Amino acid sequence: MPAWKALSGELDPDVRTFVERLRLVIDRSGLGVVAVAERTGHDRADWDAFLHARRPVPRSAVVALSDITGADLGPLTAEWEHADRAWKQLLRERAVADAAEDRPSPEGVPERSAGPQDAPPADRTLRIRKVVPPAPTPPPAPVPAPAPAPVPAPASRKPWRATPLLYAAGIAGAALVVVAAVLLADLGGPGGSAAPPTAAPAPSATTAAPAPGPSLPEGVRCTGADCGGQDPERMGCGGPLATTVASTRIGTAFVEVRYSEVCAAAWARISGAAAGDEVSVQYGTAVQAANVPAGGDTDAYTTMIPVASGGAARACAMLDGGEDGCTGE
Repeated sequence: MPAWKALSGELDPDVRTFVERLRLVIDRSGLGVVAVAERTGHDRADWDAFLHARRPVPRSAVVALSDITGADLGPLTAEWEHADRAWKQLLRERAVADAAEDRPSPEGVPERSAGPQDAPPADRTLRIRKVVPPAPTPPPAPVPAPAPAPVPAPASRKPWRATPLLYAAGIAGAALVVVAAVLLADLGGPGGSAAPPTAAPAPSATTAAPAPGPSLPEGVRCTGADCGGQDPERMGCGGPLATTVASTRIGTAFVEVRYSEVCAAAWARISGAAAGDEVSVQYGTAVQAANVPAGGDTDAYTTMIPVASGGAARACAMLDGGEDGCTGE
C-alpha cells in the first residue's frame, strides 16, 4: 500500500475527512496512484495534489474513482460537497485579502503625527496635507478665418480655329484604324484561320502539395511508429482512448495488454504487484519492459510499441518470487 504523508494540521476538518476517505478507497482497491491516474483520465500530478490536500478535487475525479474501485458514490459525494464548500470559502477569503492589499490609498496623505518629543505643547492635532487641483486653463481665443481671395474674372475665350497639327493627328488616327482592321482579319476574322491555342503546361509533380495527414484528437501527440518507446500517459494515448484487449492473473498480480486505436500502439500494465516485479509487452521482435518501483506503488506500465491491432500484442510478467506468465497462454 502507498505510504501516505501526514496531512497538515491547519487543514479544514471537512477537507481532512474527505482526503482521508480518498486514501482509504485507494488502499482498499489495491491500486496504486499511477493506475488510478490512468484509469480516471487525470494526471499523476493531479492525484498527488488531491491526495495531499494541495488542490480541490473536481467532482468528475470522484465519480471516476468510484467507477474503477466500486466504492459507494453516495457517501463519497456527500463528503466531497462539504470539502468543496470549505475550499470555496478559503478561496473567497484569499481573494478578499488580495483585494485589500491591492486597494489604493485615499486622496490626501496624512503627515506623521507629532509625538510627545517633537510636538508643540499647545497643538498636538494631526495635520492633513490637502491636495488642491490646479485651476483649469482657459481655452485659447478663436482666431478669425482669413478672408477669401478674390476670384479673377474668366478670360474671354478665343474662337476655335483648326491648326495644321490637328489635321496631322486626324490623318494618323485613321491610318491606325486601317492597320488594326487588317491585323484582325489575319488573326481569325472572316476568311482567315485563327492560330491554335497553346495548351497550358501541366503542373509539375514536384510542385504538388502533399496530402494532409490524419488529424489527431486534442491532447494526442503521436500515432503509429512515432509512438514507439513513448509514455502512453504523456502522449495522450491512455485514459478513455485506451482499452484492455487481453489480461491474465499471475500470482497476486493482474497483467493487461492496453491498446489505443487512435495511437495505433499497445503497452502492458501490471497491478497488485510488488517492488522488483517486471512487466513487458511484445509484438513480433519489438519488446518494451518496466519494473515496479520501490516506495509503495503496486503497479507499473511499459512504454508503447506500434501494432497493427491490439490482439496481436501480448503482455508478460516475471514476479520477484519466481512466478511468470503471459496473456494468451
